[in-house]
Order: sequence, then structure tokens, then C-alpha cells
Amino acid sequence: MNTARFAVNCSILFTELPLLERPAAAKAAGFEAVEFWWPFDTHLPGDAEVDAFERAITDAGVQLIGLNFAAGDLPSGDRGLLSSPDTAREFRDNIPVALGIGERLGCRAFNALYGNRVDGFSPQVQDELAAENLALAATAAGALGGVVLIEPVSGVDRYPLKTAADAVAVVDRVRRQSGAIGLLLDIYHLTVNGDDVSTAITRFADRIAHVQIADAPGRNEPGTGKIPVDQHLADLATAGYDGWIALEYKPSGSTAESFDWIR
Repeated sequence: MNTARFAVNCSILFTELPLLERPAAAKAAGFEAVEFWWPFDTHLPGDAEVDAFERAITDAGVQLIGLNFAAGDLPSGDRGLLSSPDTAREFRDNIPVALGIGERLGCRAFNALYGNRVDGFSPQVQDELAAENLALAATAAGALGGVVLIEPVSGVDRYPLKTAADAVAVVDRVRRQSGAIGLLLDIYHLTVNGDDVSTAITRFADRIAHVQIADAPGRNEPGTGKIPVDQHLADLATAGYDGWIALEYKPSGSTAESFDWIR
């Protein structure tokens, strides 16, 4: 199995195991790289929690290639903290924590979920706040040689970034202050939202900083749905993308069996 270009998202794969055992499971399955959503219950975890997470990565002998900033309570529908006046302070406080983990582990890609629209504040107010907070994060990430990622998301009506163009508009706005920001091209989310993935790859090739894949419907492994994943990966290669391809899908069976498509 050629896993050289693929990274495992250990927040959605290997869920048969406790979180801190998943990096070692990814290594045992033949992968050299992993990524995580924010792996703690709070935006300011204690030193012991952070140390345990970092040890799980280093002891497994894998590279952490992607980490989300804290994004709120995902099971309850939160999708980010940075654009709401009620939670923006939490995001700003989380920046040095996430980047500190990245600096120690050699991770240089940090996904910043934009946040849902909230009652009581206009979209303009939220977008201005988001641009300010993303510029702070991108400036800090850039100092480490890293990049902040902006991602269209499906399944949450109040999340305003649905298409690649929506996300790129944010990227371009923030790039006026810091260049360390790019598009996270998630093939599953874009397809479910009705975006044209092939066009997005061609149009925004110079903004794509990270790629994640799953099939649709179902968000399972490639080959279980209708997305031409192989074609999109070929299009990305043609467009010059040579970065990691992160597996961010829900296995239709066991995690180990879900890797058969890579062969």
C-alpha cells in the first residue's frame, strides 16, 4: 500500500481507539503523517494534557502535518470562534497554544474554522472581526514558516463559507496584511455544497494550501460514493499541488479496512 502522500486525520479515523493511541495505529497501518482537529475539551488545555498529546505523536514516530485551532463545541454545532464577538477572545487566547504545539512538533498548517453567523451581530461586523483575528493568527503562523487554512464547510446552515470562492475571498482579504494564509480544499464539503471542484482547483490553484478528501454521500472512504476522487487528485497534480492529501472520512467499516482503496 503506497501511503506516502496521504495523512490520516486521527479525529475522525481510528475512533475505535482512545485519541492518544491513534497516532501509533496510523503508523502501524503504514502512514507517516497525521492531522487532528483541536484535540482538547477547552481552548486553554493544561500543560499535562498538551504534553500527553505531544508525546503520543512523537512516541508514534509520525509527523503532525495539520492541527485545527480551537473551534468550540463541534457536536453541538459550533464551527469556529474567530468571527463571533462572544468567542473571539477565546480564539485569540488559543493562537499561541496551537502554534506552540505546532512549533514543537514541526506542524506548519493550522485550520481556522470561520465560525457561524450569530444573532445580534451583522455579517459585516463578524467579517471584519474575522479578518482581524485571522490576520493575527496568520502573522504568528508566518513567523514559524506556517500557514493558516480557511475551509468551506457543509452541513451547518449558519456557517457562511460554502464554496471555494467564499473561502478565497477571506484568504485574499487577509493576505493584504499577512501572506501566511491559504485555502483548505476539502473535496467532500465542496461537492456536498454544490461547488464545482474541478473548476475550483483550476481557478484557485495558487491559493490551495492543503487538501482533504472523503466521498459523498456518506462522507466515507473514496469508492463508496459518487465523487471522482482519483480525477480530482490528478487535477490537483496537474495544477501543481504537491502537498499532503489528508484522509478526513468516516470509515464505512473498520478503519483498517477503509484503506483498501489506496491499493
